[in-house]
Amino acid sequence: MTCRRCIVSGRVQGVFYRAATQHRAQELGLSGYAINLADGSVDVLVCGEAARIEELVVWLWEGPPAAVVTDVICEDVDTAASPGFRTE
Repeated sequence: MTCRRCIVSGRVQGVFYRAATQHRAQELGLSGYAINLADGSVDVLVCGEAARIEELVVWLWEGPPAAVVTDVICEDVDTAASPGFRTE
């Protein structure tokens, strides 16, 4: 199992970005979380099959229709996520 943590910047809070990320991750069979950060970005941890994670990372650049993503910075991490995908 592979895990990646991504910080997504731009207009990504208040536009259903976390909920849409959760929905897409669940479609791909991935686990992890999406949480808002104080600086206006969204922290996404995603774990699962590497090819599926890459699909989600590509999607993170789009997000839901109201989002305006300006940057997605990802790194591989050793942290494992609990089963399922949650938002906070």
